[in-house]
Amino acid sequence: MMLSFFDQFMSPTMFGIPLMALALSLPWILYPKPTSRWLNSRLLTLQGWFLNRFTQQILQPINLAGHKWAVLLTSLMLFLITLNMLGLLPYTFTPTTQLSLNMAFAVPLWLATVIIGMRNQPTHALGHLLPEGTPTLLIPILIIIETISLFIRPLALGVRLTANLTAGHLLIQLIATAAFVLLPLMPTVAILTATLLFLLTLLEVAVAMIQAYVFVLLLSLYLQENV
Repeated sequence: MMLSFFDQFMSPTMFGIPLMALALSLPWILYPKPTSRWLNSRLLTLQGWFLNRFTQQILQPINLAGHKWAVLLTSLMLFLITLNMLGLLPYTFTPTTQLSLNMAFAVPLWLATVIIGMRNQPTHALGHLLPEGTPTLLIPILIIIETISLFIRPLALGVRLTANLTAGHLLIQLIATAAFVLLPLMPTVAILTATLLFLLTLLEVAVAMIQAYVFVLLLSLYLQENV
């Protein structure tokens, strides 16, 4: 029984062929494409307004050198939100519950921010490893601690996204199973459980959007430190 709860996190295959690439490429088909008309549709206007607001909020504290990342961060945000939301549909696979995929997003982008900082302002980038006014005896210990915290950042990005989505999916499946089992035995309790399931689903919709936003927000903060 416990294995069946975790089967939903297995990478889907058909005839022995992994379908991860299909699961990652499908969301881009759902977005409305820009047109050459003078007036856009309501959906395209709403999408443009959302992207503009998000880009302004993310890039507002970053100087002009970091604005080159606008397209990358906005695309990543939209992509993660779509993957997380589609994963809440029945009989679907959520690629962002895979730690390997989230680490593949987090490590290169984090490493790019570190390389930019070391190339453009190495003194300032290395200065983060040792706070000003540190006592002499604590200098070696603080350098080790700050270095470890620096290298833990991409791991924290990937684990946070994976853990939140995995926990939410498991809770939904557990409560749905409980409601299904209790329905013929205790209908009143089953109805209350189904109500709890509905509220939890709404919470998971919010978590799916918030976690995608937090992922990109933390990347923008790392970029702000190094630009």
